[in-house]
Amino acid sequence: MSVPSHSASGTPSSASAAATPHLTARAATMLTVAPLLWAGNAVVGRALNPLIPPVTLNLLRWVLACLILLPFAGGVLRPGSPLWAHWKRFSLLGLLGIGCYNMLQYMALRTSTPVNVTLVASSMPLGMMLVGRLFYDVPITRPKLWGAALSLAGVLLVLSRGSWGNLLHLHLVVGDLFMLAATLCWSFYSWMLMHTREPAGLRGDWKAFLLAQIALGVVWSLFFTGIEWAVEPDLHIVWSPALWAGLAYVAIGPAILAFAFWGMGVQQAGPTIGSFFTNLTPVFAALLSAFFLGESPAWFHAVAFVLIVAGIVVSSRH
Repeated sequence: MSVPSHSASGTPSSASAAATPHLTARAATMLTVAPLLWAGNAVVGRALNPLIPPVTLNLLRWVLACLILLPFAGGVLRPGSPLWAHWKRFSLLGLLGIGCYNMLQYMALRTSTPVNVTLVASSMPLGMMLVGRLFYDVPITRPKLWGAALSLAGVLLVLSRGSWGNLLHLHLVVGDLFMLAATLCWSFYSWMLMHTREPAGLRGDWKAFLLAQIALGVVWSLFFTGIEWAVEPDLHIVWSPALWAGLAYVAIGPAILAFAFWGMGVQQAGPTIGSFFTNLTPVFAALLSAFFLGESPAWFHAVAFVLIVAGIVVSSRH
């Protein structure tokens, strides 16, 4: 029995949802805009590091996204909503996807670059495959193993900073480890999302499905932010027009619009074609970093990107 997959917005995208999925110009545009917004999230997160602590940034981002979605889908949070019969599962989705993944990404950006962060995140297929095999009994095929090997080689190239000899005495940047932990959280989140049936009142409404996760994820983010300020009491926030502009972007762009574009694009083109577009994120991150932060990518970033893309292509073959 096949399990229907979900887009990032939580909207089902199975064979029944689209009889003959195909890539149109409109779908290609939406599937390109989403990785561009996610790459911008890494760049903006890096730029905001001197202005706001990373865990606090994650909290404010999702609080703003929650407030924006409330007028359109606030009914999902009312007493008697079908959400509350499934609050434990949505709370776990909020913990992994909202509370942990983005928090760890912003923490990674304190010591790593947006290019490194997005390239390490491109190793997601490896985490997906391992989680699926260990926890959901999904077999690992030979193409997936070859694809995983290529993706892992790309990640190791980034972590070794382009010198394979460094692997013998590899000194990982803290941000790289945070990003690896983030990819593991997103892998569990994605598998849970695939196995989460939308409650009757949320079916087909991506705004309500997303708001349900965000609202419970904000509770986790508030908890983590409290720990951040308790551990480092000398933290401070530099309120400025740049910070407000950054918060507006990460709340509206990567947190809402990218989810919407991705969900609609995958519905038209199908999840397999859509998955190739995610690999545009490191390319966009490199270009945006060079333009806004003056952090030009090194040669090994390009080679790592090719290896990771090749791994995903190979693993997608039947």
